[in-house]
Amino acid sequence: MIRLPECPICHHPVAPASDPNASYAPFCSRRCKEVDLIRWCEGRYAIVESIDPNRAGMTASVTGDSDIDEDSDQGKYDGDEDYDD
Repeated sequence: MIRLPECPICHHPVAPASDPNASYAPFCSRRCKEVDLIRWCEGRYAIVESIDPNRAGMTASVTGDSDIDEDSDQGKYDGDEDYDD
């Protein structure tokens, strides 16, 4: 027997995403979709990835990802500028 997917918020059955009437998939309703969004915004969810000790000390200069010229003043702050907040 094929089971319909469950809403991750209220666990009610949800029509498959391929169904044209499933406008809130993977959620069952707009309410559940918004509850999920609020939880993300509040920081209640987190994507946790284990730290690879081989990559922990890598920096942009080691990986070659840096687009900033080391001799330029781009991104440097010398403290003399007066900023209005």
